[in-house]
Amino acid sequence: MEGEERGYWRWSKRDFFPEESFQSFGSYRVALSQTCSRFKNRLVSRSDDETERVELRKQSEHEMKRCLTWWDLVWFGFGSVVGAGIFVLTGQEAREEAGPAIVLSYVVSGFSAMLSVFCYTEFSVEVPVAGGSFAYLRIELGDFAAFITAGNILLEGVVGTAAVGRAWTSYFATLLNRNPNDLRVKADVLSPGFNLVDPIAVVVIAASATLASISTRKTSLLNWIASAVNTIVILFVIIAGFIHADASNLTPFLPYGPEGVFRAAAVVYFAYTGFDSIATMAEETKNPSKDIPIGLLGSMSIITVIYCLMALALSMMQKYTDIDPNAAYSVAFQSVGMKWGKYLVALGALKGMTTVLLVGALGQARYITHIARTHMIPPVFALVHPKTGTPINANLLVTIPSALIALFSGLDVLASLLSISTLFIFTMIPLALLVRRYYVREVTPRADLIKLIICILVVVTSSMGTSAYWGMNLKGSWIGYTVTVPFWFLGTLGIVFFVPQQRAPKVWGVPLVPWIPCLSIATNIFLMGSLEAQAFVRFGVCTLVMLLYYFLFGLHATFDMAHQQIVPRS
Repeated sequence: MEGEERGYWRWSKRDFFPEESFQSFGSYRVALSQTCSRFKNRLVSRSDDETERVELRKQSEHEMKRCLTWWDLVWFGFGSVVGAGIFVLTGQEAREEAGPAIVLSYVVSGFSAMLSVFCYTEFSVEVPVAGGSFAYLRIELGDFAAFITAGNILLEGVVGTAAVGRAWTSYFATLLNRNPNDLRVKADVLSPGFNLVDPIAVVVIAASATLASISTRKTSLLNWIASAVNTIVILFVIIAGFIHADASNLTPFLPYGPEGVFRAAAVVYFAYTGFDSIATMAEETKNPSKDIPIGLLGSMSIITVIYCLMALALSMMQKYTDIDPNAAYSVAFQSVGMKWGKYLVALGALKGMTTVLLVGALGQARYITHIARTHMIPPVFALVHPKTGTPINANLLVTIPSALIALFSGLDVLASLLSISTLFIFTMIPLALLVRRYYVREVTPRADLIKLIICILVVVTSSMGTSAYWGMNLKGSWIGYTVTVPFWFLGTLGIVFFVPQQRAPKVWGVPLVPWIPCLSIATNIFLMGSLEAQAFVRFGVCTLVMLLYYFLFGLHATFDMAHQQIVPRS
């Protein structure tokens, strides 16, 4: 009955598919026949701040608990970003791509990540909801762009969690002085690449998700403790590295030229990803307008400095030609007589991956909660548990497939797919920010809208041209950049002089707009162009699967939701 208090665990068809389009085969057939008109409607329709902040939150039935401060967010930022990447990627790229200039690669990638952080911060202060980038794009670019982003968020969450879970097992084995695969069970009946069964990864993923489901506050406390331990390990690595440093190891500083620095930057950039999880915790933050800017910008600034110092310490401990690409810090410590250092590195990586799993479980569940509020996926995943104040169903949606993938798959094939998904999302956010600042529906003159579209197209296409020219790997040839870079500059300058800003941020805003958003678009597209061609093929295949789901289900569910064609429970 309407108004009756219902239990959290619900399994009826109507709980999963309450929309009119799915009540019978006949109604579904009618919905499919209207696919074109419905798609046009969802393509041009936009959400608004009030809908995302207030109306959609009612779909969860209970509120998340506001229990986080800027201190929690800073440590969440640290915990979500600093995992095994810094320990693994630094040696690999220093040896093969950048040499001692790997520190410049971290500066470049840190700069690019900080541009994205600025854009995320403005949105998360203006629209403090659990949906993060999904909600921001629904407001500025519409349902379809938000759906493509949602699909990449789900893919990133499931596969990324599984990858970290398997890496956790490898480092745990190293800590026990065993080979990485010793703790996995070999199943000869399975195909190569899927025959190393990893039950430990399943346990670790399940434990992280369970804690994230029990209490956000307790997860924050554990993250703080684990991140503090990881910080101590990192500081020890930096100090010990500089104590045993030899400045002569920095010569030659650019053995692979500037190209090597940027190639390495495209790879080590992914040691910075994960910060977007903080934006999803806005609903649980006591004072979003103050706490989120401090949490996001503060944590990323500290992380950038730490990464650069770690890279510099490694480069000064060993000649870049002697760095082990697989166990850089462990071998570097052994070379200076500190053999026990490899256990310290393994401990640091293990602690880092634990916090990445914890914060990832929190962030992904909140993304899914808000996506389900729009009915883009079944709304049962939007429910917030009345006692814990956490979205347990959403957590299960990520945890179960992640655990199954981690149990069987080494995930080597999907690693680059994760990279391109992340960069795609980070490119869409500054694009949405430009639209937010320069376009207001029913206010902006059509002439200004056309000028904005032209300028954005120039910025995007010139950025793609720069990325494509870089990907051609024409050593010593810079003529292409003399065309693409000026066009990017002219596109950005066109926004400055010919398109008036229509909206100013209420509390906190990105400085130097449109320069910072346009530069963020350019750097993310540039880094995408540094990925291998197969990554784009896999991305295309996954996008086709997402589109198939969208036109068969998501489109009709969101259309009914927008037009309130929801069948009430009797």
